[in-house]
Amino acid sequence: MADYDYDLFVIGAGSGGVRAARTAAATGARVAIAEDRYLGGTCVNVGCVPKKLYSYAAHFHEAFTDSAGFGWQLPQPAQFDWATLRDNKIEEIKRLNGIYGRLLDGADVRLIHGRARIVDAHRVEVAGETVSAAKILVAVGGWPWIPDFPGKEYAISSNEVFDLETFPKRFLVLGGGYIAVEFASIFNGLGSDSHLIYRGELFLRGFDHEVREFTRDEMMKKGVKLHFETTIESVEKQGDALKVSLTNGEVLEVDALLAATGRRPHLQGLGLDKLDIELNSDGTLKVNDRFETSIPSILALGDVTGAPELTPVALAEAMHMTRVHFADEQATALDYDNIATAVFCHPNIGTVGLSEEAAREEFDAIRVYTADFRPMKHTLSGSDERCLMKLIVDDASDRVVGAHMVGEDAGELIQGIAIAVRAKLTKADFDATVGIHPTGAEEFVTMRTPTRR
Repeated sequence: MADYDYDLFVIGAGSGGVRAARTAAATGARVAIAEDRYLGGTCVNVGCVPKKLYSYAAHFHEAFTDSAGFGWQLPQPAQFDWATLRDNKIEEIKRLNGIYGRLLDGADVRLIHGRARIVDAHRVEVAGETVSAAKILVAVGGWPWIPDFPGKEYAISSNEVFDLETFPKRFLVLGGGYIAVEFASIFNGLGSDSHLIYRGELFLRGFDHEVREFTRDEMMKKGVKLHFETTIESVEKQGDALKVSLTNGEVLEVDALLAATGRRPHLQGLGLDKLDIELNSDGTLKVNDRFETSIPSILALGDVTGAPELTPVALAEAMHMTRVHFADEQATALDYDNIATAVFCHPNIGTVGLSEEAAREEFDAIRVYTADFRPMKHTLSGSDERCLMKLIVDDASDRVVGAHMVGEDAGELIQGIAIAVRAKLTKADFDATVGIHPTGAEEFVTMRTPTRR
């Protein structure tokens, strides 16, 4: 590798890219990383971190209302100031950007600001210079995609939604994935008249169907207006407002339109099209177990490869890639089974393992255990919010193959359950675990009677 300027050149300083750069440098490799936008990538700047902060903000509205049943008397109505949330978020992101910069500096990784272009298998052009590397890693993540419709220029993406100049009193989300569902809940909680439009009959395709239905009902109870089996026909600007015409004949007037319709690999301008690198059918980069593309010296990981679009997945891939390429470990496929995830809608969703539908396809017989209840907190708050917990068990082995929850702090709770599912524990193991009382979490170890088979 001494014939090259670097042992590893990373394009993209998001979660996966930074982790790969740091862990490779720790093995003694000479590493540089190029970034043309912001340190930390989507997650830190326009993804999970600001989204979770805004989700916290949106929950306060309900918390103020719920507190009355516990004896608290607060000035009504509570006032929300968008600018305070937005600007505090900006300062927090700046702090995190600084941390990422210091991590790279402390790992002796050279940071180059600019959009890199791959010239050939071992050379990269960036910021006016050409450098060579034994291996080049593409970790540029995804970029929001907005479908074509008349007036699409008035739609914003998740890149812009956190920094709106004024708070939208009427907010519309187009899409049915987790980002769409989360932002519909967030802006509803912050006080917007919030609408969600989705072309399918029910959002969150791929999640457990019962979880999807339960979430739909709870979101509607909280005031989110859901419009299924329709999409946008056209958008017109009318003063400061947007007139949105739907394919079902409805017309909505809103102050902001968020198109949360998916993300695509941010590969434009990288030069990969000129190298004839093999792609998957969805346009992502095809890689093997070593994260090598069809040109072995060019590697890729994270969202650009079609892996689950989750920050912890990119981090796991980065460490796996480093072990294989810089610690001479035997290449084995990274295990993507039983990856837990959360959707920060209101109430939250936490899930790990198979949905009921997927389990029925995979196993000859299953048992399904469910608990649908009003959390203890709401016996005094007066809220009619309910919680759903669900276990799916392979009948032959008694192994718990799926666990799902819709309720407060579902993401926090499902992380521990994920360890049990990944460890292939049985329903008998769950039953033998003494619960913590009084908590909602104990329902996961006290469900004894199958709801259905």
